[in-house]
Amino acid sequence: MSPVNPFDDAATARAVVDGSGTVREWNEGARLLLGHPAAEVVGRPATDLLADGHEGTPPGHDDEQWSGILTLRHRDGHTVPVWVLAHRRPAADGAPASWLAVTPLEAGPEPDDDSLVRAALTQSPCAMMIFDDRLLLRGVNDTMARLMGLPADRVRGLRATDISGRPQNAELERQMRRVLATGRRQDMQARLRAVGESRAHAWNARIAPLTDADGRVCGVCVSAHDFTEQHRARERLQLVNEASVRIGTTLDVTRTAQELADVCVPALADFVSVDLLDPRENGGEPAAVVEPPVGLRRTAHRSVTADCPQAVTETGRLDVYPAGSPQAECLLSGQAIVASTAYGDLERWLQWDPARLKRMEEYGIHSTMSVPLQARGTTLGVAVFTRFRRPDPFTHDDVLLAEEVSARAAVCIDNARRYSREREATLTLQRSLLPRWLPPTAAVEAASRYLPAARSGVGGDWFDVIPLSGMRVAMVVGDVVGHGIPASATMGRLRTAVRTLADIDLTPEELLTHLDDLVVRLSEESGDDRAGEVGATCLYVVYDPVSRHCAMARAGHPAPVLIPPDGPPEQVELPSGPPLGVGGLPFESAEMQLREGSVLALYTDGLVESRDRDTDVGQALLREALAVPSASLDAACDRVLHTLLPAGSAADDVALLLARTRGLPAGQVATWDIPADPSLVAPVRKQVLEQLSDWGLLEATFTAELVVSELVTNAIRYGSPPIRLRLIHDTATLICEVSDTSHTAPHLRRARTWDEGGRGLLLVAQLTQRWGSRHTTEGKTIWAELGLLDDEE
Repeated sequence: MSPVNPFDDAATARAVVDGSGTVREWNEGARLLLGHPAAEVVGRPATDLLADGHEGTPPGHDDEQWSGILTLRHRDGHTVPVWVLAHRRPAADGAPASWLAVTPLEAGPEPDDDSLVRAALTQSPCAMMIFDDRLLLRGVNDTMARLMGLPADRVRGLRATDISGRPQNAELERQMRRVLATGRRQDMQARLRAVGESRAHAWNARIAPLTDADGRVCGVCVSAHDFTEQHRARERLQLVNEASVRIGTTLDVTRTAQELADVCVPALADFVSVDLLDPRENGGEPAAVVEPPVGLRRTAHRSVTADCPQAVTETGRLDVYPAGSPQAECLLSGQAIVASTAYGDLERWLQWDPARLKRMEEYGIHSTMSVPLQARGTTLGVAVFTRFRRPDPFTHDDVLLAEEVSARAAVCIDNARRYSREREATLTLQRSLLPRWLPPTAAVEAASRYLPAARSGVGGDWFDVIPLSGMRVAMVVGDVVGHGIPASATMGRLRTAVRTLADIDLTPEELLTHLDDLVVRLSEESGDDRAGEVGATCLYVVYDPVSRHCAMARAGHPAPVLIPPDGPPEQVELPSGPPLGVGGLPFESAEMQLREGSVLALYTDGLVESRDRDTDVGQALLREALAVPSASLDAACDRVLHTLLPAGSAADDVALLLARTRGLPAGQVATWDIPADPSLVAPVRKQVLEQLSDWGLLEATFTAELVVSELVTNAIRYGSPPIRLRLIHDTATLICEVSDTSHTAPHLRRARTWDEGGRGLLLVAQLTQRWGSRHTTEGKTIWAELGLLDDEE
């Protein structure tokens, strides 16, 4: 077995010389060779050991290894010609770089006389080294000697670490020591450049034990096999597998193009750029036929050096490539184009662009490969692979590999492009169906946010604020099952249905019942046998600023959060109700009084639900965010989104609607009980005129008097007592309401010339902004709204 400290092995003379030429270490083998003990040599210049002359050329500053015969001076004065092998040792553990000079003292017998070497040479046909049980080299065959670039008869007696200071030699020595100890064969792989070669090869070193007749391990045979081609094939397969995993992780065109560049650097090229045809020039689609000059937009690039200094074009920039450029020609032919300085065609390809030619000369670019990106018969762009650090040009196998990886990336880019196009179309549809602005109302101050899903596509979330008669307002938030255009289209139909049903003043539970019937019919019309294919959830709220009364009902939707003017946020206790589309199940409403300044938060489940947290945790975070005082409802919306969605994106659509309630002062409401006597209509008109005078609405008296007269007269003539008249005054609106206990709704009709009546409601419709009727628990209410701003102007 080898000594504890191989440096002190007396079978080999070893000395360490630092960069200044001073001897730093001197072993026992060196003392035996020249007679000088270590105390007399260490710290002295190495040149003191030289005789008057020496053979060979001494090592230079850039050399890693040197060998030759030196004539050294023995301690007793005589000269000793010695073959010396010196190699540079890299700096380690803070010590400076140095040179290790060695010469074997025990060369051992010649190969023909050594049965151990003869047996190994007979059994191994490849490059081979034989080491004894002290890990001293006993012999090498001619193939191994040529690879090392050293004479076979000179290196016998050296260790692997004496021959070279490369880390691979130290690892080889560790593996051989393990083989000596265990008697089991070991394999070691390394990438090394043989002497006289410009390219490194992949080597597999097979380290096998050599035994004597008694079965005792007495040496080690190291046979080296060049498996560069197999190694390259494995690297190509690994790159293809890695590309299938790393490319296409998202449905984003830019990200996918960047993933292509990232995968291929440095595995295939030193610099990769991805340029895509600009779809904006062809209505969102790549051109069917590519003809030069070709406009390509730099989408991504990657380099082995930081900041990509080799790039002539910045990402996002559109460049035009003329005929004769490799980009245009490869797109035109649909084939990869390889150019290299070794073949003399790279400069010819780059003559069209002096800037690229200058960049090539500046960074030593010697080989490029332009590969078209094609998928499903569509040309998407081009990927350009460049080498300047790796010395070897692109080979035919490299072209096949680049085409394989680029084809995979092109499919992913095409998928991302199609998804982006569909997503943009869906977003456009969704924006057209969602309210572009919230109507100002006297009942509430509102703010909203809509955030489409980041990955799963645009869904069917929606919100709305609907002004109702009598200064009331309806607020709705809904969520359609599914994503994409079908969900958005269904959302648009449901939003329209809600607005239509809200116009007839249905109670919240009645409105949801009608909406549930609609969803059931939509599911049946979809032609899908799977039950519940079309489904939705909804929350509907009606608030009256006159009475401060609020009624709400929900269909499988999250309950709203109420923030009182002087208290913490709280979840409203509200019966859940079945989701829309189940059919046949009842909905329940809840009623409450809201103080002025209360805030209602209506939202969809995408805000509080997440894979990373439970719904209860999300709702707690929502209440926490709403508890923080905000300067405005818009600021509160932003805080909620930042708290619950800190990354700025959500796995599902998010709709948020915040509404702060307002109350109408009692002084802006006037109510009269009307006797069922037509003769008393005149006194009522007089009271109305007095009230309008008190409100300062003299400009509206004529129209208001006429409308009140018609509505009260109709209620007395066709309704049932008790009859009540109510005037509601707002900044821009005057509302006249007449209620009675009859459930018969009035109808607008066109009176004939000889009819004595039938023109009252037609006249009301012409004089007011809008009018209508709503059913109540006691009967019905006929109402009409008069605009005041136009009258004041």
